[in-house]
Amino acid sequence: MESADFERLRQKFEAEVRMRLDGAMIDKVELLQYGDIPEIEPGEVLGKIFLALPEGADAADMAARRESFSAFNRAHREALTGLRKALGATAFGGGLSDVNFPNTAVASERGPVVNMKMKLSRVQALGPELGPSGDETVTAVMARLGGADLETLDTLIAAGIASSRAEAVRWALARIRERPAYEQLRARVREIENLKSQF
Repeated sequence: MESADFERLRQKFEAEVRMRLDGAMIDKVELLQYGDIPEIEPGEVLGKIFLALPEGADAADMAARRESFSAFNRAHREALTGLRKALGATAFGGGLSDVNFPNTAVASERGPVVNMKMKLSRVQALGPELGPSGDETVTAVMARLGGADLETLDTLIAAGIASSRAEAVRWALARIRERPAYEQLRARVREIENLKSQF
């Protein structure tokens, strides 16, 4: 995955975490992909939520880390359950240190960590999608599709045109907008709206 695409994905994951765990003492949110560590398989990502230790707490003090982790779980049990369901976490856990995190020279420099292994497609489907500047560019919608429509989307994925069903739908809509008749249709809709406003 291109680094810019993965950064947008990381932003979407972090936005979901911070929205659902509003008020939680979170130090950092990370997202790892296949190739970052051996535990991540193709088509998976690993989300990491590093908890902030109380001010003045010694990062090497395991008792302080344990209490911080327990307090977080007690205070945010329902929100964590909702987050796991929303992301379709295939594995969930946590710990007082994170020895596998490649960007941390000393594991104890950060607070305890919550790990969530997820299917890449679930994180890609989070909405709204963020543009390169973090601006909202699209809004998530729910659609019920029949077998033929699903087969069409899956064919686009198999052909490498899209990496998920959501991306395949966006691709198809973009092709519709490219047709000259679409602009004529938009002009006609504007005329109708203008006429309605005169009543």
